Amino acid sequence: MNGTIIILAAIAAFLGFRLYTLLGKRTGHEQEPMMPRSEPRPESRTVPPVLRPNIEEELQSPNSGYIPAELLFEPRAEKGLREIMLADRDFNVGPFIDGAKAAYRMILEAYWSGDRATLRSLTDDDTYAAFVEAIEDREARGETLDNRLVTIDHVILKDADLHRGLARLTVRIDADIAAVTRDADGNVLAGSLTDAVETHDVWTFSRNLSSHDPNWKLDETDEA
Repeated sequence: MNGTIIILAAIAAFLGFRLYTLLGKRTGHEQEPMMPRSEPRPESRTVPPVLRPNIEEELQSPNSGYIPAELLFEPRAEKGLREIMLADRDFNVGPFIDGAKAAYRMILEAYWSGDRATLRSLTDDDTYAAFVEAIEDREARGETLDNRLVTIDHVILKDADLHRGLARLTVRIDADIAAVTRDADGNVLAGSLTDAVETHDVWTFSRNLSSHDPNWKLDETDEA
């Protein structure tokens, strides 16, 4: 199993003011109005084979376990992708995107449930500290989040950068989330589990390519 496929080792066997933007000023997607799906998708294109010799074969290999139908990225990410793929011969975009999807789900669910151990393994120090602060504030109010990630509709690699051995990959994630906030007695304060809300998040994962640690960790987030 290569370093990319193990994007988050803490995920079973595989995969500042930051929390303010971490879940888009929503403190955990508790509630927000429904938004129409009218915005156009960003300009994108398939990964060209020149990124690395035999990249097409690598991505389509039945032994890899990853055969993405749409391996997409925005044009501005191409230069950074070339640099990262040349610096890390084990890196593939397909497994990374799959890992980012898994990380998105696990991080949200860990935050909603107050699972500090999972958050610690999937985020950098600053992001983890912000999550914990928000969880403690919520617990002090006696509130709980009864949220559910319904589906991840689309993921696109927006940007890629390699600077002094630190690789950073930014993805946009479009998802539907059902969210409910309850008080200490279980009464609903806000939200609904029957009405999913569209969310559009931009998350950045980073990894020091010179490190023996193969894991990518969430280090920055924003709203799309």
